[in-house]
Amino acid sequence: MPRYDFRCRSCGATFELRRTMARANDPAVCPDGHPDTVKLLSTVAVTGAASGGAATAPAPSGGGGCCGGGCCG
Repeated sequence: MPRYDFRCRSCGATFELRRTMARANDPAVCPDGHPDTVKLLSTVAVTGAASGGAATAPAPSGGGGCCGGGCCG
């Protein structure tokens, strides 16, 4: 079950709740009982080698910028 981080606007406490994705945006009450809370933006960082233990090289860039057709000046 996903975890969601919240901050209480009344006392400043930060806490997390486990709830279904369907209830992700439901109101939350802080551990001290204050109802004025806000859900925080959560980020996920994935690091390390790919499965099997072998490191992978980054995917090549598609480039971008001018197409070379003379339209870009």
